[in-house]
Amino acid sequence: MGKHYDTLSQEQQNWLARQKVFFVATAPLAADRHVNCSPKGGDTFRVIGARVVGYLDLTGSGIETISHLQENGRIVLMFCAFEGPPKIVRLHGSGEVIYPNHPDYSRLNDKFAPHAGARAIIRVNVTRISDSCGYSVPFLDFVGHRDTLDRWTEKQGPEGVIAYRDKKNRTSIDGIPGYKDV
Repeated sequence: MGKHYDTLSQEQQNWLARQKVFFVATAPLAADRHVNCSPKGGDTFRVIGARVVGYLDLTGSGIETISHLQENGRIVLMFCAFEGPPKIVRLHGSGEVIYPNHPDYSRLNDKFAPHAGARAIIRVNVTRISDSCGYSVPFLDFVGHRDTLDRWTEKQGPEGVIAYRDKKNRTSIDGIPGYKDV
């Protein structure tokens, strides 16, 4: 049976840190626009406080999460146990896009390994922490992290990555403003 928590315990923080993938869901305000759910991987998630988490947002072909957060801030992160006892944890909250020119960026960025593909940090003030059973989530074997984005950003170089973001990350699929020049 699912439970709710006031804060993230050390045990929960440790469990979250061990997960190899998590999912981020956001939605625009307009009902006729698209809900987004994105998988995230690599060593990009951090617990910042008992009710604050963050992740390193990496360059990609879409900008839905950033667009939705800038519009309304609503976000949920979901973690599933693919090994060990079944478990699902959801962190609902209000998200904020921390661009490289934000006063908190350097301090937060120090919590992550350097990544040339980083476009922002998503900081979430968690308003609801819950878990549920996950009895039907399959067991999956972790083989390794992909290095495709690392190789792509190296090939593009800093100017190429900026040009890519300018072309692909200006607006969401629904035309909501996306990545801001920093």
